[in-house]
Amino acid sequence: MEWLSKLFQGGSNRGVGGRQLLGEENMVWRVPARSLEDRGRARKEKEELDNAIALSLAEDLKRPYGYRWRTDIDEDLAWAVQDSFKPPAYPRYAPRQHYPSGNRVCSGCNQEIVYGNYLGCLDTFYHPDCFRCQSCGYPITECELSLSGKDPYHKSCFKEMTHPKCEVCRQFIPTNAAGLIEYRCHPFWSQKYCPTHEHDNTSRCCSCERLESWNARYYILEDGRSLCLECMESAIMDTGDCQPLYHAIRDYYEGMNMRLDQQIPMLLVARQALNEAIVGEKHGFHHLPETRGLCLSEEQTVTSILRRPRIRGHGLVGMRIQPQKLTQRCEVTAILVLYGLPRLLTGAILAHELMHGWLRLNGYCNLNPGVEEGICQVLSYMWLESEVMPSSSAASSSSSLSSKKGARSNVENKLGEFFMHQITHDASPAYGCGFRAAHAAVNKYGLHHTLDHIRLTGNFPL
Repeated sequence: MEWLSKLFQGGSNRGVGGRQLLGEENMVWRVPARSLEDRGRARKEKEELDNAIALSLAEDLKRPYGYRWRTDIDEDLAWAVQDSFKPPAYPRYAPRQHYPSGNRVCSGCNQEIVYGNYLGCLDTFYHPDCFRCQSCGYPITECELSLSGKDPYHKSCFKEMTHPKCEVCRQFIPTNAAGLIEYRCHPFWSQKYCPTHEHDNTSRCCSCERLESWNARYYILEDGRSLCLECMESAIMDTGDCQPLYHAIRDYYEGMNMRLDQQIPMLLVARQALNEAIVGEKHGFHHLPETRGLCLSEEQTVTSILRRPRIRGHGLVGMRIQPQKLTQRCEVTAILVLYGLPRLLTGAILAHELMHGWLRLNGYCNLNPGVEEGICQVLSYMWLESEVMPSSSAASSSSSLSSKKGARSNVENKLGEFFMHQITHDASPAYGCGFRAAHAAVNKYGLHHTLDHIRLTGNFPL
């Protein structure tokens, strides 16, 4: 770098640009003409400078690519020093502006990036303030970037958008030991929840089977069952409240030429009374894990619900009960139904139990559980279908008009679809397999032909 030291030594005593500035008024004075000696010295220094630049260029070209010292800034500096020995009135050229290599356009604002910092992502470029999250719209820094395809997100926003949350505790569902997200999901409601909630005493609605969310408390019935708010809207709480629905279902049977000539008593009961009645019943096949209806054929004393309970906080209290002795006047003593269930579920249970009564009153005796429970489930399913999809059956008009609740909401219709789903997907041999066999026979041969075949053979027609 001897040429550089000579360069600065030679030019240290020179004026700047051939001009002299005096005071603060910036007055311009002509520089006196140089003598012949000065001209000779300047020519000699120029030759030394040209030799030094040429030598530097030769050494620079010998270096491997990427390790050269010379840059555009070095060249500007050399030209500036060389020009300091010349007295032109204007600069040799305008100052260079340094842009990023290539024409880069910001993918956020579609403007050219000409100066300052910029970000590159997947062959696209952004101003720092234009690189924003596709979810929240705020700028993203490098440490918080998460990509989905070509769309940028904050890591927290992407997790909020894609990582499933538990619908019980409202927290992100944790990963298991293998690092995978493991959760449980209700087959009908698609309610996602942490596996731990199946064993931590989280309440489950006794009607729709959904788990209780921590921000939507369930009602607690006096027999300990939980009831969600949606099921509570149409719940039937006492025997008097259920009478219009009971008569509507009897009318439904009559509309299918299956009239029940006997007046069969119907009572709404609590869980304990129903379980006691099951113990006293010698015959019959009961649905597990919990029976919600019973067609009695034995004389018993049953405690029925006379007055509906009152709501206090998230509990129901003040239920009035009354023991009632049931005497056997025919093959059927009474029909018992669990209280506190939604109208459509209560109706489905009544339709099922009334079919048990119709079979006994019409001489269908000693049927195996799969046949009897299967055909009773078919009648329950058919009644639900007429309620949820009224156009599917002409007999639905009398049932719908007799309903105390009147027009059904979308929530109630969804509940009806769930109860139909429960029937069709039941895994038990008698109620599930029996229903599917009975439903196939009814669809192929019709209800009455199927019933006639059952009377003669005890089995479904094939």
